[in-house]
Amino acid sequence: MATALSLALSPATALAWAEGERGPLEVTSEDRGVPARADEASAPEETVRTFTTGRVTEPRVQATFPWLLTQLIPSPEWVISDEGVRFGGRWQATPLLYSFGIDPRLSPWRSMVAEPIVRHAGSVELFVSPTYLAGGGSLGNRWLFRSGVRAYFPLLDRGEYLSCSVGGALVYHRDEVGVAYEAGIYTLFGVLGLQAAYTPTRDLRMGSLTLNIRYF
Repeated sequence: MATALSLALSPATALAWAEGERGPLEVTSEDRGVPARADEASAPEETVRTFTTGRVTEPRVQATFPWLLTQLIPSPEWVISDEGVRFGGRWQATPLLYSFGIDPRLSPWRSMVAEPIVRHAGSVELFVSPTYLAGGGSLGNRWLFRSGVRAYFPLLDRGEYLSCSVGGALVYHRDEVGVAYEAGIYTLFGVLGLQAAYTPTRDLRMGSLTLNIRYF
């Protein structure tokens, strides 16, 4: 019986009782598995409070040579205009980004390099995007430049599985300036996406579809 009871008690209580150091058997708060003092009962709450208000370490985000190589890979784009359908490659750069979807204890600002979670959890960015189009005669007719503002919103799992974007940009092409409106959908942590844009300006009226491939 002593052995069976000792298994139900704490080691210190069982040993003291077995050696006769305690009188009548007393089951203490320690034996019941609850703190003996009120300040011990509040310890888990204090631990949680320390965790939620503690400091966090800023990630080291900087341009590297491998990152630069990935930026040189263009995204396929199709431009539809009165000239027909033209295929091209599109590049994108982000001079400045503000994220409103990350941990508020971290800096929301990024320049050039932005982690996928920072962008697709919710952000607003300034972007510059040149496109080189195949064919079209003169060199000026082959390049298309966009510069504007784009906002990202998470749809599934903070944007890691699915996110969307809307934006607007100034367009320069064939010595003409116009305005474009765009929308996009993204998956796989933002690496793969589809962007559609339309330019209603009469001299530059066109639409485009971009298979967006972007690592950071």
